[in-house]
Amino acid sequence: MEKITLSLSIPEINLILEALGCLPYAQVYELIGNVQEQARAQLGPRPVVAEGLA
Repeated sequence: MEKITLSLSIPEINLILEALGCLPYAQVYELIGNVQEQARAQLGPRPVVAEGLA
């Protein structure tokens, strides 16, 4: 399959993932996983901030 590279902001990616979440799981779970995997590879680990400590 031919691939392309998109450059999107984190809020844009989150909006796309939110929209995909409205579709049947069986249709989109692999795509969501692929997006998350690529995002993790580019962003690296993110520190977790406990609520109320930020």
